Order: sequence, then structure tokens, then C-alpha cells
Amino acid sequence: MKITDTSDLWWKTAVVYCLDVETFLDSDGDGVGDLQGLARRIDYLSQLGVTCLWLMPFYPTPDRDDGYDVSDFYGVDRRLGTHGDLVEVIRTARDRGMRVIVDLVINHTSDRHPWFLAAKRSVESPYRDYYVWRSDPPPKGQKNAVFPGQANGIWGKDEKSGQWYQHSFYEHQPDLNIANPRVRDEIAKIIGFWLQLGISGFRVDAVPFLLEIPKGADIPEPHDLLRDIRRFLQRRSSEAILLGEVNLPYEEQLKYFGGDEGDELTMQFDFAGMQALYLSFARKDPAPLIAALRARPALGSEVQWANFLRNHDELTLDKLSDAERQEVFEAFAPDERQRVFGRGITRRLPPMFEGDPRRIRMAYSLLFTLPGTPVLFYGEEIGMGENIEIAGRESVRTPMQWSTDRNGGFSDAAPRRLVSRPPADGYAPEHVNVADQLEDSGSLLSFIRALTSRYRISPELGWGTLEVIDQPAESLLVHSLAADVGRVIAVHNFAEVPVTTTFSLTDEPDGATLLDLLEPSHLPLGPGGTAELEVPAYGYRWLRVSRPGDGRVI
Repeated sequence: MKITDTSDLWWKTAVVYCLDVETFLDSDGDGVGDLQGLARRIDYLSQLGVTCLWLMPFYPTPDRDDGYDVSDFYGVDRRLGTHGDLVEVIRTARDRGMRVIVDLVINHTSDRHPWFLAAKRSVESPYRDYYVWRSDPPPKGQKNAVFPGQANGIWGKDEKSGQWYQHSFYEHQPDLNIANPRVRDEIAKIIGFWLQLGISGFRVDAVPFLLEIPKGADIPEPHDLLRDIRRFLQRRSSEAILLGEVNLPYEEQLKYFGGDEGDELTMQFDFAGMQALYLSFARKDPAPLIAALRARPALGSEVQWANFLRNHDELTLDKLSDAERQEVFEAFAPDERQRVFGRGITRRLPPMFEGDPRRIRMAYSLLFTLPGTPVLFYGEEIGMGENIEIAGRESVRTPMQWSTDRNGGFSDAAPRRLVSRPPADGYAPEHVNVADQLEDSGSLLSFIRALTSRYRISPELGWGTLEVIDQPAESLLVHSLAADVGRVIAVHNFAEVPVTTTFSLTDEPDGATLLDLLEPSHLPLGPGGTAELEVPAYGYRWLRVSRPGDGRVI
């Protein structure tokens, strides 16, 4: 690779920041965040080091599933603003060096979408086949795998026709029939519309469900449909990406990249690696994470993993064994109320780590040095916690905490009018907010800003080939990411006690040294490329290999 390649494949060295417009900043005092409020905070996000904004659904919606029940794929929810407001956000973000991607929720619609309303009026409606129907009663006792205990099976009855429609998610979210060419044409138009407004790509919701073809449909290879979407996307915008939500084992995820061709999803979240990481956190042992990293399939140069610690959903642990999942539950969600669906945790990271700043910083240092692209969920940069008074997944979707002002500076509205309530415990805005941390050099916010700054000048982290380096300390993960532009060695201590270790970089030339990217120090390599260093409890080091004559300033 050349350093100039990083601008073509921009997603490989991006810093992605996910936010929900309705909980970010309220500009008009109605208790709901909006696009004008987001525009006021673009400079904050730029200062944080964000290069890609991921906007959760802002479309018109009955809002029975936090906006993932869409009633108009071309609209903007009037509570949040207008198309003009959105274009202003996109334009301002682009001026500050940020691209914008948006959620693409095309597995299903709201049951109030005009297509579904038309489909229910008559079995002869041209929109009837936009959805998946059956005439015979569904099997009794069928479970809903996505929302067990909250959704009743996967078939809902249309009383007028006596037929049943499929809903892989909630009953008010009927599945679209992607085997119908007219539905695929609609999807292409939706993608084209948002690209025309300046969007740089899409986070594609629930991709495996999208490719579930109805029984009897003449679609021999469902992945051809995803390839068609990617081809259309690239015709309309060569820079645009598809970031896919695919919570499957690695060997199956490889298919969603398009295999060796890499012609389907541009990026995928690494759910397996994330779950192994939390098992490592619980055990204070990097071994599960190391096993997951070594199990990752090799990817082509134009596709990428997206790494994350938390997102807007529950922290799913479904790929762990029952015993492993219980270990993580006992470590980070000892109260049953902190768990959901029997597989996930409804907490943010700082409360899970009992507020230990050493452990929290080690976790984010690791996030930015894992091979791939880091994704932050709003509020992570200041250490926000969940609202324990709100049940389920919504506990982590509380308003952004800007200051100690009323409602944490999110809104001037009366508290009862807020779209969601901030926590009232030790993670309340009085204790955790942007204003207090912004100019505090020792704050978590300043630390995250330092990480994004160093990450952005270290393309090895996004492009490099991974090598886990052998060394004697069991609590340490020492790994290398090497690319044509250079090499970084990352060291992370998962234990609460300091350790000393020795490792060898036998392939480095005489005179090479290790430059610390987070502190003003360097470490000379001994004979045979050996390095010895002490790592504090929950400590971390970013060490760039400096070779004689390489010409790099840092």
C-alpha cells in the first residue's frame, strides 16, 4: 500500500461515531434531539477526531422500535427536522472532514407503511407481493429468535384476508419480499435517493434476514441480490460503503464480504471478536481474544472489519457457550435486570468495569489497535453509563450529557417531555459530561481524542497484517500490525497487577527502536531485536517501529 491509498479506501482508517439524532441535542426545546442540534455539535465531533458519522434511523416512524420501524424510506421524521436540515448536516460535516452514513433498514417496514396498508386492502393489490404471506396456519409454538419473550413467533395474522404475514422481528414490522423484483427496484431507488443527497454509504441492518428468500422463490443464489446492491451503489458513488450487521460465525461472514471477490459488503462488525473480548475482560486473560483474532479469515485489501465495544443494542453474547456466557454475566451483569433475551447485557462499559479508569482506558486503547476500523457509540468518549431505571435495550439510549445544566444540557424542555431520561446515579450529568472534560487533560474525553489522533497517523492499524507476538506473560496481549508504510506493536495488560515481559522482533534491522506513540519515550531493541518492558496494571503501550532512514517524523 501507499499512503495515498488511504484516501481511496477511506473506511479502512476511519473513526466511526454512531449517534441517534433524537438523543443528541435538542435545538428547539421540545424534548427531542434534532438535526439542527446535531449541526451545532459538528465541530465537537471534529475535535474528537471523528471522520465518519453513522446516523441511526431518522425516517418517519411510529417509533415502536426506536425508529427501526420505518413508514417512509425517503422522508425525515418531522420531529427531527427536514431534508434541508439533513443536507446542512452533511455539508457541514464534509467541510470538517467527516463523511455521513445512515441506517438502511430494508428487511422490513412498519405496519403503517403505505406499502403494507395497500397490501392489506386486497390480496389482488400490486403491493401484496411486497411482503411474505402464507395461507396455511403457521406451526404452533414457533418462537421468535430475535426478540424471545417480546415477540410472538414470526407470523402475524391479517384478519381481513385470513392469511399470515412474516415478521422476523416484531409483529408490527412485516418482512419485505426481496425475491420480488419490484421490491429490489425500490431498494435501489432508496439507496440512490440518499446518495444523491450526499450520503457516503449505509449501515445495513440485519443482513442475514434480508437474504432469507421465501420458500418457492426462484432465487438460486441469495447473495447475488447483495452483489446487485453493491454494484448499484458503486455505480452511483464510487466512495460509498456498505457496513453490514452480520452476527454469524467467521466462515459465514466471509460469504457476506463476497468471498475472494469482495463484491458484497464493504465492512462487517466483528461480533465474534467482541464477544471473545468480553470473555477475556471477565477472565482478565487475553487468550479468548487471541483465539478469535487467529480464527478471523483473511480478507481482501478492499474490505474491512469494524470493531466495537458497545452499540445501541444489547451487548449480545450469543456466540459464547452457555458456561462462557454465564462467566460474563456474573462479571458484568450480576443482576438479572441487567440482562435481556437470555443472551445480552443492557449496560454501558464504565459501569461494567465499576468505573475503574485504568481498565476503561485499556479497553479503548485496545479498540483502536485491533486490526480494523474502530466504531464508537455516542457518549463512550466521556464514559456515560446506562439509566438503570429504564428496562431493556433502551437503557443505553439516553440523552447525550453535555453539561451540568438542566437535563445535562441536552434540552431546555421539562424533564417529563424528554424523549428519554438521563441516569440519576453516579453517571448522572452532574458527574459525567462534556463540558467538565473538554479542557481537562486528564479526562477520558482527552484520552479518546489522543487515541483518535494517533490512530489517524498510524495507517498500519487499519491496513496492517496481524501477528500475535509470543511472550511469557499470560495476562498480556502483544500484537503487531505491519503494512508497507510501517509497523506498530500494541501491548495490553488484562490483569490488575503490573507485569514485565520480553519479546523479540527478529525481522527488524539493526538500529531499529520502538517509539511510544502515547508518551514521549522510546525503547531500544537489544541483540536479536529483543525488547523488555514493564506494563502497569491494566496498562497499554503503542510502540511504532522506527527503522534507520525510514523518514517518519512520528
